[in-house]
Amino acid sequence: MTIDDAESRRIRLVEDAYRIADDVLFPGAAEVDRSGLIPRSHWEQIADAGLFGIAAPAESDGPGLDFSQVIEIQEVMASGCLPTAFTWLQHHGVVISLAGSLNEALRTELLESTTTGRLRAGVAYAGVVPTPPRMRATRIDGGWRLDGRAPFVSGWGLVDLLQISARDVVTDDVIAAVLPLDPAPSAITATPQHLGVADATSTVTLVVDGLTVSDESVVSRTPLDDFFASQNIGIRINGTLPLGLVRRCAALLDTGGHAAAARALRERGGEIRTRLDNALTDTRALVAARADAAQLATDAAATTIAAAGGAGLLRGNHPERLSREAAFTLVAASRPELKDLLVERFSIG
Repeated sequence: MTIDDAESRRIRLVEDAYRIADDVLFPGAAEVDRSGLIPRSHWEQIADAGLFGIAAPAESDGPGLDFSQVIEIQEVMASGCLPTAFTWLQHHGVVISLAGSLNEALRTELLESTTTGRLRAGVAYAGVVPTPPRMRATRIDGGWRLDGRAPFVSGWGLVDLLQISARDVVTDDVIAAVLPLDPAPSAITATPQHLGVADATSTVTLVVDGLTVSDESVVSRTPLDDFFASQNIGIRINGTLPLGLVRRCAALLDTGGHAAAARALRERGGEIRTRLDNALTDTRALVAARADAAQLATDAAATTIAAAGGAGLLRGNHPERLSREAAFTLVAASRPELKDLLVERFSIG
């Protein structure tokens, strides 16, 4: 592939993200919200456009997108349909893990299938974040035994693979394994969590009791300090969710004749986006910008309701749905420091 071909591929991915978000995801968002189901056609069109592989580096036959391009695509997709985008967002963490894995056999087996979207993937890593951890790994002959609980895991029944992470009980290293879910291992019990918003994410609580994973399934082993050092990237990526909602609210306000309000929201969103981008090495500043993004999403949704009047309160109308989705961004993929900051912001001002 020539340099021009590679650049054309990257440009096309960004363009296709806008097309799919505006022409496929957003027109179907109300029905996804009503039914609690993401149609198969969403996944097919996302896969056909190559959008399951946006995080794959060029050396792994991926598009080699700049981080800014990946962020733009994720934000645009979130502006289309939040449940679809949130479920799809988890997939890229697995692609990144496989692309960088020292487990060559596992990488060879799964990387191409995940970058093309033939296999969809989810993650369960929040169990390693608290101390003591919720998910523990004990070394056994030829692999690991995993035990614990993951309270919120999205995509259950929608994804083919699950990357599950646990802390080594001896070293505190983070052990991550990629497992097939067809069928799901009998050592995993999934309990559905029925959400008031984005229920189509198919979120469950997982209880893991004596799950055996072989060394051949382990995608990475990471010292705990290195694991936490990498979490800023995840915080930045999760900032695409509220800013995606702001994009959609501004577009609705424009079409509704409130251009000044739309412009003001875009300006506020642009300022927060810049702060998020500039704070990747400053966790405190990054969390503060992420909190501002979530607060702006609630402001933007409230603006669309006020602009729509009574119709904005009707169940399933875009303003009403967006207001619930804005609440989702206050807590989805958050960390304790973000939660505490938002509690302070909303209670004190």
